[in-house]
Amino acid sequence: MLLGVKAIVETHYNILSVKEDASYEEIRTSYRSAILNSHPDKLQKTSETSDPDQESTERFLKVQRAWEVLSNLRSRAVYDGELRDLRQDAVAADDVSLEDMMVGDSGDALELFYQCRCGDYFSVDSLELGKMGYVLLREGNKISLQTPDASPASVVLPCGSCSLKVRLLINSDIFISIDDSLA
Repeated sequence: MLLGVKAIVETHYNILSVKEDASYEEIRTSYRSAILNSHPDKLQKTSETSDPDQESTERFLKVQRAWEVLSNLRSRAVYDGELRDLRQDAVAADDVSLEDMMVGDSGDALELFYQCRCGDYFSVDSLELGKMGYVLLREGNKISLQTPDASPASVVLPCGSCSLKVRLLINSDIFISIDDSLA
């Protein structure tokens, strides 16, 4: 997960080696394996030293904390919301709306793009948006972008060349016209 330009933070999902859409059973199985492999008493028996290593103790505590958060439906939902917010709050050069984007039609998918200061483009296509849960609808020569729950949302798009990002603000009541030369 990106917090700043280059800072990478380990999530509870990474700690337990599960995907973010993992079921309770998958999380539980992974937790049991991780906790057994990082338990200080077990590591002390396998090691010839009398004190458990500080790093392994920290690993054990991280695994335990990840389980506490992800095993409870309510705390997991709050945590998932915080992850989404952090990802959306990634450092963005600009906020752009659907109206600011140019649209191209490659036949298989519609592509939205916006020119960066460096000359390259921020882009995303309808297939990528679909994987994220957003639907790009085409009605004649107009398109709209809809969220799963019809509430405003945003997607952070990286530039193809430099480190800048823009936040594409998604509002389901906005339509843009496709330029006939691009379609």
